[in-house]
Amino acid sequence: GETIDKIAFEKAGIFKTNVPAIIGFQTDAAARVLEREARRTRAPLIVAGQDFYVREENGRLVFEDDHGLLDLPLPKLAGRHQYENAAGAIAALRAIAPELPTAAIEEGLTGAEWPARLQRLLRGRIIDLAPIGAEVWLDGGHNEDGGRVLAEAMAEFHDRAPRPLVLICGAQTTKDVRALLRHFAGLARIVVATPVEGEHKSWPPEEVAELARAEGIPQAFSAPSVEKALELVHAQTDQRPLRILIAGSLYLAATVLSINGSQIE
Repeated sequence: GETIDKIAFEKAGIFKTNVPAIIGFQTDAAARVLEREARRTRAPLIVAGQDFYVREENGRLVFEDDHGLLDLPLPKLAGRHQYENAAGAIAALRAIAPELPTAAIEEGLTGAEWPARLQRLLRGRIIDLAPIGAEVWLDGGHNEDGGRVLAEAMAEFHDRAPRPLVLICGAQTTKDVRALLRHFAGLARIVVATPVEGEHKSWPPEEVAELARAEGIPQAFSAPSVEKALELVHAQTDQRPLRILIAGSLYLAATVLSINGSQIE
């Protein structure tokens, strides 16, 4: 689907009569479609913000539903958006197996690995190419909502430990890369656009850099590859430790993991 309504309608295709469906936090447009389709298929809904709730409290994840309250460790996966994702998973587990011990949920939260979802790269060729002391994060986010979530995560990281942010971005022409970039205006100091290698529908890097400048990020450049993008970052930045985010495409993320020689860190 090309709109929120159409995407929600297609997602609702899995609804089944008398089978509970867990609905995470949604836009109003998506929620209306999901609720309509649930009524049509007679699928009972368990809805975030109505039937279950989640919040961070004193460095812990607090989950609450009709079964009671759980005091849990924060998810291993980075970013506050993972609190909401975790809440949906917990709600599903408690609907399926309410007797599941809390220890099992804790183990899942603290042990989950998800490559290219705010994955921090700690070693490998990409790290060797990056400026010394740089944090390098990889994410396959490729649309406006992904850009919003990533920008919020980077802003949170900056509040905790300030570093200049560099965004290395590659995207396919089927994606609205400008909408993604918009969220990094005033946040990213530098954008380096790179092609998505092996994809004929890749945005030309020069055009992505131009879009970044149009969105208020004046230091926007292009490079023919991720490796060359990292070389350019060396040349354009001072000696302060950087925070580098590589994002815009799952295909780009796969290329980065291949170059780096690792999948999960």
